[in-house]
Amino acid sequence: MAGTVERIWVTEEGSAPMEAIERVRAVRGGLEGDRYQRGTGYYSGFDECEVTLIEAEAIERIRDDEGIDLADGRHRRNVVTRGVDVHELLDTRFRIGEATFEGTRPRPPCAHVEQVAGEDGVAKSLGNDRGGICARVVDGGEIAVGDEIEVGESVAPDPDGLAEAIRDRLS
Repeated sequence: MAGTVERIWVTEEGSAPMEAIERVRAVRGGLEGDRYQRGTGYYSGFDECEVTLIEAEAIERIRDDEGIDLADGRHRRNVVTRGVDVHELLDTRFRIGEATFEGTRPRPPCAHVEQVAGEDGVAKSLGNDRGGICARVVDGGEIAVGDEIEVGESVAPDPDGLAEAIRDRLS
């Protein structure tokens, strides 16, 4: 299972429009300058993901099935992939460019994403496993559009480690 990075999206503040970029550095806590790495995300402090991934194929299915075009970043996810089932990255380490990530949990849609998108049906359209996943940065480095996603070893789920990481971020 290999895929590629099709788009990268970041924004400095929660609720602000996402900006497409060609490359970014993954650092402890997320993507450099992104709202959750900076602690300025809408859910900062209580339900955040360091990095979010969504499949380009899911965005296309939403457009075809629901008539909602989220290709402009209104999905609010950081990394758009192609050719990989992001749910198979859960509890797995994987590389993108110079960085290593670990898939931690699915990222379900919320009412906030629909409010920011300004279009009815966005949250519902991101349901049914189309909302992507959360990942944490294990080893930092630069990632870029076009990078391959190299799948590594599976890791046992570590809820205590996840809880500790959340406590560290809050302190």
